[in-house]
Amino acid sequence: MGSLKKRSVNLEGHATSLALEPEFWRALERVAADGTLSLAALIKQIDNARGERPLASACRVFALERAGQGEPGRGNGGEGDGG
Repeated sequence: MGSLKKRSVNLEGHATSLALEPEFWRALERVAADGTLSLAALIKQIDNARGERPLASACRVFALERAGQGEPGRGNGGEGDGG
């Protein structure tokens, strides 16, 4: 994966800097386009649902889940065979 790319996103009226690898930015852009959302609107949805998780981590997990690399609620972190 490439080096981190920073972007500024306006969340709740505050500019927030978010640094992700370019591959994650592309994945999020695809999800936003598929849902006819702006990237900022998608990140706002992720932000509202992330709980205590850092925003960058929440964006990465969201991108992986949407790409089918992980499933919400499995809890195995991709390790082992789950059973």
